[in-house]
Order: sequence, then C-alpha cells, then structure tokens
Amino acid sequence: MMTVAVAPGGLMAILRAYIQLTKPTIMLLVLITGATALVIEGSFLAQPINFLLVLLGLYLTGGCANALNQYFEREVDARMKRTAKRRPLPQGIISPINALIFSISIGVIGVATFWYFFNALTALLSLGTILFYSLFYTLYLKPNTYQNIVIGGAAGAMAPVGAWTAATGSMALMPWAIFLIVFLWTPPHFWALALFCKDDYREVGYPMLPVLKGDTATHNQILVYSIALIAASFLPMAAGAGWLYAGAATLLGGIFLSRTIRARRSREISDVKRLFGYSIVYLFAICAALMVDNFVV
Repeated sequence: MMTVAVAPGGLMAILRAYIQLTKPTIMLLVLITGATALVIEGSFLAQPINFLLVLLGLYLTGGCANALNQYFEREVDARMKRTAKRRPLPQGIISPINALIFSISIGVIGVATFWYFFNALTALLSLGTILFYSLFYTLYLKPNTYQNIVIGGAAGAMAPVGAWTAATGSMALMPWAIFLIVFLWTPPHFWALALFCKDDYREVGYPMLPVLKGDTATHNQILVYSIALIAASFLPMAAGAGWLYAGAATLLGGIFLSRTIRARRSREISDVKRLFGYSIVYLFAICAALMVDNFVV
C-alpha cells in the first residue's frame, strides 16, 4: 500500500513532487499536440467533457510513462547535475515504491478512461505507448544506442494519433502528419539539450550522440533532421491545412533552420541553448497555426 511521508514544506511539497514525476513541462507539449488533433477533427468541440476526458487520458498515460522512466532511472538521475536536484526520487521526497505504485495507478486509470469512454483502439495505443517508452526506450534504447532519441521519439509523438482515434475510432492522414512533425522535431530538440549536458551523459555512461560521435556529428545530424522537419511541416496541407498554416510553417521553419545553422557555425553553447529554446516555441507555434488555420480557412 502506498504511504505518504510528509516532506519539508508539507503536503503541498508531496503533491508537487508527484506532479513532477509526470514531467509536466513535457506533458504540456503532449497535450498541445493532442488538442491540435481534436480541434482539427472537430467533433468534440461541441462536447467539451469528451474533449477534456481525452486530454486527461493523454496526461495520465503519458505521465505514467514519464513517471516509470524516472523510477527506472532514479540512480542515474541522482548522478546527473541536471536532474539530481530537480527530480523527486533523487531528492528523497518520494520513495521508489510509492513512485512505482503511483505510476502504475495513473497508467491504469488513463488506459481505462480511453477504453470505457472511447474505444479499445485508443486504449491499446496508449498502453503500447506506455510500454514502449517506459520499458523499451528507458531500459534498452537509452543505455545502448545513440539512436535512442530517434526511435524513442515515436512515443512522444503519438498523442495526436491517440486523440484522433478517441474521437473517431479510426485513423486519418492529419494526425499522422502531426505525428511526423513531432517525431522529426524530437532529435534536434533533444540533441541540442545533449550538447550542453553531455558531461552529465558521459558521467553516467549514456551513449548520447555528442558523447559517442562528438559535437560536429551532432550538429550535422541536427541540421539533417531540421531540414526533414521543415519538409514534413508542409504535409498537413495534403490533409486540408490552408494558406495561413503554410505561411506560418514557412516562417517558423526558416527561423528554425537559421538557428540550426548559426549554432552549427559558432559552436557556442549560448547559440545551442537558443536553438533548444526556440525548438519548444516552434512546436507550440506550429500547433497554434494548425488550430487557427482550421477556423480561418
């Protein structure tokens, strides 16, 4: 049975720690991509309870995967400067067994939400995403291959597909177009992070691209994936997106490419951090452009 010990700061500190287990910043990006699919599909705009239930299911299942990731990596996180003082398990705010029980509980609730209120397809997709990220990515890919973030990025990109199937019970081109954008966005986003955190990854023995192949190879791969991302960002037009989105994708992609090239040329950490920060802005803005375009065109 899960027990709660009162940490310094009281119950609110405990609550914040459990929320932190779900990686709320990452989950905000997941919810934005899922909400984008729901807005474009449209049927739940007149059913706000269902709209919110889909987002809740996405948060619970995605949060489960993130919490299990932290449970399995708790000893590694304690050795990394980036995570040792930011995550609840290395800080001892939550015990490992409580974190495991919490993770499984919210995952079960999330999958059950999709199964009961929507359909079996969405429930199975969400369960597959949990298992793929928390087990295959965390326990196998991340410690064994520098392609970890490329393959593992598929889990973080599934939200628009799951949201669409929850609303319709079927697949379509648009959610897969959004999936591809997020999938191709993930490597340049996380490799930029890895460039200025590579000492942490080297310390714990994770074979991140900058550690194994060096900065030059990493910058080259960021450039390749950035170009692929920009090309993929026009795929929604084949699924019905209009001129407003096309203009936004062109502008946002141009800025992304210019920041990628600048970081590659200068090799300055400040430029790499600007690229990393802009990559977050880019994903939010692309999703916003898709949603606005849906109403304007």
